[in-house]
Amino acid sequence: MAGDTPSTALPKVAANYASLTPLGFLERAATVYGSRTSVVYGDVKYTWAETYERCRRMASALLKHGLSPGDIVSVVAPNVPSIYEAHFGVPMAGMVLNAINIRLDARMIAFFLEHSRTRALIVDEEFFPLIDEALAILGSRFTIPLLVIAEEGTGCLDRHIFAAALARGAVEYETFLSSGDPRFQWAPPADEWDTIALGYTSGTTSSPKGVLLSHRGAYIASLSNLLVWEVPIGAVYLWTLPMFHCNGWCYSWAMAAHAGTNICLRHVNARSIYSAIKAHNITHFSAAPVVLNMLINSPSSERPRISHTIHVMTAGAAPPAIVLSKMEEQGFKVTHTYGLTETFGPIAICAWKPEWDHLPVEERARLNSRQGVRYTGLEGLDVVDLKTMAPVPADGTTLGEVVMRGNMVMKGYLNNAEATEESFQGGWYHSGDIGVKHPDGYMEIKDRAKDIIISGGENISSLQVESALYRHPGILEASVVARPDKRWGETPCAFVTPNGDALLTETEVIQFCRQELPHYMVPRSVVFGPLPKTATGKIQKNVLRKKAKELGSLSKTPQSRL
Repeated sequence: MAGDTPSTALPKVAANYASLTPLGFLERAATVYGSRTSVVYGDVKYTWAETYERCRRMASALLKHGLSPGDIVSVVAPNVPSIYEAHFGVPMAGMVLNAINIRLDARMIAFFLEHSRTRALIVDEEFFPLIDEALAILGSRFTIPLLVIAEEGTGCLDRHIFAAALARGAVEYETFLSSGDPRFQWAPPADEWDTIALGYTSGTTSSPKGVLLSHRGAYIASLSNLLVWEVPIGAVYLWTLPMFHCNGWCYSWAMAAHAGTNICLRHVNARSIYSAIKAHNITHFSAAPVVLNMLINSPSSERPRISHTIHVMTAGAAPPAIVLSKMEEQGFKVTHTYGLTETFGPIAICAWKPEWDHLPVEERARLNSRQGVRYTGLEGLDVVDLKTMAPVPADGTTLGEVVMRGNMVMKGYLNNAEATEESFQGGWYHSGDIGVKHPDGYMEIKDRAKDIIISGGENISSLQVESALYRHPGILEASVVARPDKRWGETPCAFVTPNGDALLTETEVIQFCRQELPHYMVPRSVVFGPLPKTATGKIQKNVLRKKAKELGSLSKTPQSRL
């Protein structure tokens, strides 16, 4: 009978439907855990009730200053309270947060401000001279109606510069917040597909692209992070990962969901991390592999005895197995994840299996260095043939492109329909990463498509060569790129940073690689020196490729220095 089937025309009503948004996490934290500490920065401490009030003030103040829902609000700040508050305050006003990389030069920041049509700018005082330079580049062709200086009491900003900024109409941060209503009645977006944040890609090979992220995706990504990492309520999270990087992998919002404590660090180094661990009983932090490398190689005098397990989430370039094993020895439990700006941060995790607990430490580290399986909140993740889009066999050797789809994928690129369409071909987001699937279903990245070295017709994974280099005790960091070669087309060129005072020669490094790798994979040249990095700790292979190309024009490569 027709009446036995549920109707498919039942409407969405207020009783059974609300737009998904992570903003409600803050309201709940303030209501349920209002007296718990939310944010700590030096001597500054706020409770969740106070943070909720400050964020509502920010939303109200933005509207009072003439901004409208949908406007872009950019923030240039390190991991301090103002950027944390902006993750809630800006979207509570119906606006879009654009957290900008603080390590960029003034010209790139000027591009971001103009391309995004920023309507308000919140600047930490340490970076006001940089913004002043960026605004000078833009000149009269682009003006920002509202400039707020987030004075954090560091004394970084010259008082004359500060006074001149105020005279030109800038507003000091606390004064700005005080103009807002602490009881401001914000509302979830009418459509959960509305944009909550804008984030720019690095643009190492082309112009940066503006990634648009939805409220819905941010909600799902935040909860998925808590789920897959098993973050408990009340966790103490150390902000070593920049909040401007993929919105802090969405932990900016996720920590409110579990009423954790956010420990803010302006400057990230081994000493400050270990000091925070000792002072605040840190339980979790996220960091690029370069930070892990820094921790395990710091002087023993800087490292306190760690009496509890500290959970570390890492992503970016695959951490070498030796780094993972040394972190484990020092009391850190490392979880390896993988993701992109276009996926709200991590979307794959090397999910730990209990049967791995009893394996030798080297084998555990090898398994944990893989990128793993899809997040709970991601609908699809696969490795596919570059031409046919058919899934590659799970044999651990057949290369393909890593693709993904679902709610944790961006809406698209700002004002760039062509790039959006290209990235979504075939119903998947194309990462540009080359990987394999293992028999257990776990994915492993072998390289970026542009980083594969083709030597004499053979494909060489730069990551595989780098893993071999990291096994040398005298090597602190290593990166491998293609160097032009008249005979072979390309050959691997290794860029190496020695460990401490270790004295390395090109011959020694090459000989070591011959013991670890097939002959055709062994670097033909070695360059010594510090490696260029982005603000998030990623090695800038585009810079190294340029250097290798210059070396390729030489008939014989001397032992070089960067």
